[in-house]
Amino acid sequence: MSLHMIKLCVGADSVDDLKEWVADRAMTAIAAGLEPHSVHTTRMVPKKADEILDGGSLYWVIKGQVLARQMIIGIETFTDVDGIGRCRLMLGPEVIETAPQPRRAFQGWRYLRPEDAPPDLKGIGGADVDMPADLARELSELGLL
Repeated sequence: MSLHMIKLCVGADSVDDLKEWVADRAMTAIAAGLEPHSVHTTRMVPKKADEILDGGSLYWVIKGQVLARQMIIGIETFTDVDGIGRCRLMLGPEVIETAPQPRRAFQGWRYLRPEDAPPDLKGIGGADVDMPADLARELSELGLL
C-alpha cells in the first residue's frame, strides 16, 4: 500500500504559483539535458521510503489548505557541504490539484495515509472540476466539496 507525504508550500500563494515554479524548474532541467522533474530537499529522510515510492505523492499545503500534489518518483540521500545528511525528493512534473482540505501549519513534513488524503479535483463526481481556488476553498469549508 502506498503512503504519501504532506508539506507546507512556503513561498507560494496559489496553485498557479506552484505550477509556475515547477514549470520553470522543468524548463531549466530540460535546457541542461536533465529530466524535467522538480526536486525538494529536506533534512529528514523518510524511513518508509519503500511505501512512498509505491505510488505516493507529496501533498502541498498552500495558505492553510491542501490544494495540490506531485507524485514522488525518487528519494535520494546525500550529505551537504556542511556534512549534514539531507534527502532529495524527486517529484513528477505534473502538479495535480486536489479538493481543498484545511490543514494547520506544521514544521517539516509528515506522512499522510491514503484514506486521509483529499481527492483529486478531476476525480470528484467523475468530471473535470475547473473552479476558482477561492470558490473551491469556500465550498470545502462548508463541507460541500
